[in-house]
Amino acid sequence: MHLYHLTLQRATGVLAVAYGAYSAPKVHEIALVSGSCIEIVRPDENGRLQYVGRAEAFGQVRSIAAFRLTGAKRDYLIVGSDS
Repeated sequence: MHLYHLTLQRATGVLAVAYGAYSAPKVHEIALVSGSCIEIVRPDENGRLQYVGRAEAFGQVRSIAAFRLTGAKRDYLIVGSDS
């Protein structure tokens, strides 16, 4: 017997947020964590959020933090999970 687990609906509650420039230098972006999903959004000129990208994690993401290496122009995410 083989069992298959599939989530039909994504989690909607935001658990953690990190602000930084992840995709390009000098770009303001927000990393949002909902359950096992990490999403990157960017505000436009009108204040609306534009979707940049999304990644699924194997386990539940519990925390994130942004950091920048010395001399770098982009930020990186540290992800803490239960797995």
